[in-house]
Amino acid sequence: MKAVYISEPGGPEVLEIREVPAPVPGAGEVLIDVVAAGLNRADVQQRRGFYPPPPGASDIPGLEVSGRIAAFGPGVTKAFSVGDKVVALLSGGGYAQQVAVPAEQVLRIPEGVDLITAAALPEVAATVYSNLIMTAQLQPGETVLIHGATGGIGTMAIQLAKAYGATVATTAGTDEKVGTAKAFLGADIAINYTEEDFAESLKAHNGGKGADVILDVVGAKYLQQNVDALAEYGRLIVIGLQGGTTAEINLGQLLSKRAAVIGTALRPRSVAEKGIIMSAVRESVWPMLTDGRIRPLVAKSFPLDQVREAHRYFDSGEHVGKVLLLL
Repeated sequence: MKAVYISEPGGPEVLEIREVPAPVPGAGEVLIDVVAAGLNRADVQQRRGFYPPPPGASDIPGLEVSGRIAAFGPGVTKAFSVGDKVVALLSGGGYAQQVAVPAEQVLRIPEGVDLITAAALPEVAATVYSNLIMTAQLQPGETVLIHGATGGIGTMAIQLAKAYGATVATTAGTDEKVGTAKAFLGADIAINYTEEDFAESLKAHNGGKGADVILDVVGAKYLQQNVDALAEYGRLIVIGLQGGTTAEINLGQLLSKRAAVIGTALRPRSVAEKGIIMSAVRESVWPMLTDGRIRPLVAKSFPLDQVREAHRYFDSGEHVGKVLLLL
């Protein structure tokens, strides 16, 4: 089969397409003929040499795919059939024509979503739902601040939080993206972080109140502003480190607000944990996609032989929604 490998740490030019043996599904695994794979920030960090695969995972990048079931390994007890249209959450291996994945991490595609577009869903749906709802316990009427409005995580998080009845604030780097976040995605408050202090702006637009929940992909660079932006009993959920790994925090401020800072990552979790999250996504998020409360957003799709161009486009930050590879 054809698959993408990273020849050495670097830019998009280090991505190579190679002919490699197809995977053989092991015990409890499903073999999928991949139709499309979603690009994620983790793929870029892996390409740059900053985010190696967890032990036992494939060196091939790619954390989510859509496709059709081709075969089963021994002991698969999930009620799937060969040919079923599915999505899968992966620890790696998605940029390939086939992938073997534990059955717990596989779901049938949601009703009303086509097979290619479905590749935009598993990683972002699992990440957003597990963090906003399962970890932060976001409640109707609370205020949530979501950084990175127009990326894959941001576009899903804004829509999911709105569907749960939250007041949604978000940040973006241009006036055009601010407009998109409000008019197209439904954010109540959208802040251009290049022109305003987002903590001050949030409170100015929210009756003096900060955020009950913050979903942050930036990390160290935003830590102090995020703590400033938290309301009393607020929960800051850090899921990315685009802005660095090390920063000082005013613990007195955190204590006075009775607030929490929580760091999470989806990729290193166990199969059992991922299975619990994917089951929750099927029960809670899939119906919202079927009835239109959430729309999967695909910015652009690229054929496999244009994987370098796909990463250049992703790196540009121009996209609204997901970037896909077509296998």
